Amino acid sequence: MTEQNTKRGIGMMVLTTLIFALQDGLTRHLTMHYPVQMVVMFRFWFIAALVLVRHGRKGDLPRMFGTRQKPLHIVRGVLLVTQISMTGLAFAKLGLIESHALLTAYPLWVAALSGPILNERVGWRRWLAIGVGFAGILVMLRPGVSVFSFWSVMPLAASVMFALYGLLTRKAARQDGAEVSFFWTGIVGAAAMSVMGLPVWQNFAALDWGFMALLCVLSAAGHWCMIRAYDLAEAADVQPFAYLQLVWIALLGLMFYGETLRPAVILGSSIVVAAGLFTLWRQRVTARG
Repeated sequence: MTEQNTKRGIGMMVLTTLIFALQDGLTRHLTMHYPVQMVVMFRFWFIAALVLVRHGRKGDLPRMFGTRQKPLHIVRGVLLVTQISMTGLAFAKLGLIESHALLTAYPLWVAALSGPILNERVGWRRWLAIGVGFAGILVMLRPGVSVFSFWSVMPLAASVMFALYGLLTRKAARQDGAEVSFFWTGIVGAAAMSVMGLPVWQNFAALDWGFMALLCVLSAAGHWCMIRAYDLAEAADVQPFAYLQLVWIALLGLMFYGETLRPAVILGSSIVVAAGLFTLWRQRVTARG
């Protein structure tokens, strides 16, 4: 990997964080007015249509459907749509800033669960960082100081689901390529959310149809940019820049939704991000021997 490629990969990751922040801002607007199941359903209909058209033209649909890891891909897809739905609810009820602050815990869950799921060794330094990160979560939640909110638990649970989705995706990659995984993500997501979304169908206002279309495009563009980022550079080089999404989210929340930055959220999220960056660094050191 050349230095120029690494710089481009970092640039693509920065662009990814901006696109995903805009996507989440639109998601918050739509889920405040329409059922979250329907909003997520449209997103996955769009992704499913893209992968079916693309692989249909290439004539490799039999290869996509012929994977030997169907149960694993189905579990991955269900985990992802559940996580996205829970996150959308949290955006509407808790706000963008506080939801994303708690979602930043997912690298800690990845580190903690990589042992039992992928049989990877997690040393004492990473366990210590995980413990510190969870202390940061407690700072944000402030148990015993403020009323413990159900909605505060939702983004935290969503971060666990996203970590499981990521770990199972890595497990699936041992036999299937990224195209197969993405194909099944779209198909399973569209099927699962159709069951949940169609019974609560509501017509969008004219402007919101435009927002929904933009949300679908942003979702696809964000995933493409993220894949390109990991193609251009090592994951350890670009992953730290994913935390920039917190900055964009804070700006959106403050400017468009009248949200506030609580000192506990700033302190707690800083602890979680620092712990997450340390686990990434230790993983890189361990991988290099």
